[in-house]
Amino acid sequence: MSIRNALALAAGAAVLLSGCATATNPKDPFEKFNRAMFSFNDAVDRTALKPTATFYRNYTPDFVQTGVGNFFGNLSDLWSSVNNFAQLKGQDGLNDFTRFAVNSTLGLVGVLDIATPAGLRKHNEDLGQTLGYWGVPSGPYLMLPILGASTVRDTIALPGDFWGDPWDHVNDIPWRNGGILLRAVDQRASVLDASNLLEDAALDRYEFIRDGYLQRRNSKVLDTDKAQERADKVHEKLEKVQEKVQEKLGVKKTPRPDDAGDDAAPASQDQTPAKQDSAPNNPPVPAPVSSEPVQK
Repeated sequence: MSIRNALALAAGAAVLLSGCATATNPKDPFEKFNRAMFSFNDAVDRTALKPTATFYRNYTPDFVQTGVGNFFGNLSDLWSSVNNFAQLKGQDGLNDFTRFAVNSTLGLVGVLDIATPAGLRKHNEDLGQTLGYWGVPSGPYLMLPILGASTVRDTIALPGDFWGDPWDHVNDIPWRNGGILLRAVDQRASVLDASNLLEDAALDRYEFIRDGYLQRRNSKVLDTDKAQERADKVHEKLEKVQEKVQEKLGVKKTPRPDDAGDDAAPASQDQTPAKQDSAPNNPPVPAPVSSEPVQK
């Protein structure tokens, strides 16, 4: 049995055990159980995962860390593509599949990320988001052993996400489990600074992680981040249109004084009453005053 399958069984057990907890928060009715599991995960992190990740970040060359992150990130693009197609997002699905194809070939099996500089944005879609897209409610918040923050919907989707991970199909068990551990260490190392700030802050870390996770998952299911990107692009286009309109209006405004001067020129050729009519519209105020004594 692989590590991920064992964690999946533990996650299922967590769902069953969580039903014994007392409800306090509508979004977190299993808070008592979740806090106990959070304490367990925190102890594991402090004693094993965080020290290993710290050593990994401090003593592993940066290009190796980048290559490890790119390699496993490239594998996730394939499953992300499948979920985008399942959510009827054809363009994003094709984008992620192209990312996987390009990085797997030109990027040396994903060690190099060539797709991102080429303009192919990463999406990170999973089965939990796909279920949410089709209206499956998230359900209560759950803190899973080792795996961390989740919801009932995302927990149910975990076996599918494990199956959709290409690395999970590696037949060599030591290589497969070693890769899973390496990915976990690499991901933990990438958030060391953020976790240190969170530990130093005087707040309830459990509530902070819970609320942040729920907001983030809801944002990913509803694609509010993409909506914000679209809004920013629309705003940029509107600014460009506004600048062009202002430039055009500026071009139209500049000849207007000349046009007024041209209109005034023929009027100046007429008798003095025409001058009196045009004088109040001219910027110099003393002009009408100086003309009145002449008429008298």
